[in-house]
Order: sequence, then structure tokens, then C-alpha cells
Amino acid sequence: MSVNIVEKIDGAVKVNHVLASVSDKSGLENIIPALVAINPDVVIYSTGGTYGAIKTILGDAAEGKNLVKVSQYTGQPEMQGGLVKTLDFKIYLGLLSETYNDAHREDLARVEAVAIDMAIVNLYPFAETVARDDCTLEQARSNIDIGGPCMVRASAKNFLRVASVTSPSDYAGIIDEMKGSAGALSLASRFDLAKKAFAHTAAYDASISTYMQGIDVSKIDEVYEIQG
Repeated sequence: MSVNIVEKIDGAVKVNHVLASVSDKSGLENIIPALVAINPDVVIYSTGGTYGAIKTILGDAAEGKNLVKVSQYTGQPEMQGGLVKTLDFKIYLGLLSETYNDAHREDLARVEAVAIDMAIVNLYPFAETVARDDCTLEQARSNIDIGGPCMVRASAKNFLRVASVTSPSDYAGIIDEMKGSAGALSLASRFDLAKKAFAHTAAYDASISTYMQGIDVSKIDEVYEIQG
């Protein structure tokens, strides 16, 4: 297996491109206008309900300037039901590319992609869903997030350059730091956010595993109409 080893990174990284896709939209009204105020040229790539929420916050004039649909950026429409929105090469190239890697820069130019500096992502409310007394297996299954954990893990892995933001409770601190550093985030902050991000996905997967362990496979035919 080939392993990519990095030897040179940036300390502070200015946030120019942001990927935003959240189930918990609390605090967006604070962090989104702040990002634009700090860097008027910032571009936020977003999906579905998050895109709609940000458009409401920023207004119609932001479309195409500070706010771009992921589907417009990738050239791929969302799968029916929103099952596939962000699982695209351009997205992960943007999240995983490294500043001083010539081949990565060539890849970005080749597909007209941008290096994403911040991912504001949190996951479908699986634990909250299965905690309800009336939760069905299908409701639980539908709330298993796929794209979200992938974005969180990719951005957290590349803390060398990317800020992986998974909790609204971190928004205020991020805004304060960026205001005092010309729109940049330090390596220490990116690493701290990465630790929280991996804890977030670990807890999420643990809740899914615990739930699935409690399901009797013999009862599945009571939920679905089995064909064949």
C-alpha cells in the first residue's frame, strides 16, 4: 500500500472555500455572516436544506458569489431522496489535497476544483431518532448518514490544511480567532477540531452498531415486503 507522507505544511490557513452540510442548523445565522464579513470573497458550497438555510441568511444576492450549490460545482444532481449529494471526486480532492504537493495542485486544476479550507458538517440525528418509542427500523436505517461521516473524516484527516467543524458550540471561538488573524485558523485549532471530529464520528458509528445489535433479523420481514 502506498502511503502519502507530508513534510511541509502551513501554520495558519486563510479560509477561502467552505463546505457546509449540517443536520443541526443552529448557529448558522452566526457563523455564516461572520465568514462573509471576515472574508467578503469566501465561497460556501452547500447542499439541500443547508443551502436553503444559508440562502435565507445571506439573501438572494449571495447566490453564485458567496454561495454555490454543490450540484452546480460538481456538475452532478443529487440522487433522489438526497441519498448522494457530496460523494464526488471534486469534493474529496478539495478536502484531501495538500498545499505543497505539485501533483495535487495539478489535479485541482485539471478538474477545475478548489481546495476546501473548512468543512462545517454534522450528521443525521440517528441517536435521537432511535431513542423515540415509535421509531421503526426503516426510520432508523434512513437516518444512517453516509456522506456526512466521509466529509468529516476527510477534512479531519487533512487537519494539515482543513478545519473540520462538527459542533455549533465551536462556532464562536472559530469566529473570534478568524477576526484576529485576517481570516485564518491556526494549526493548533485545526488539530483540536480534528480530534473532536473523530470523536463525533466514533460516537455516531457506536450508536448505529448498538442499535443494530438489538435488531432480530427474523423480524425484518415484519417491516418490509420481501420479494423472491
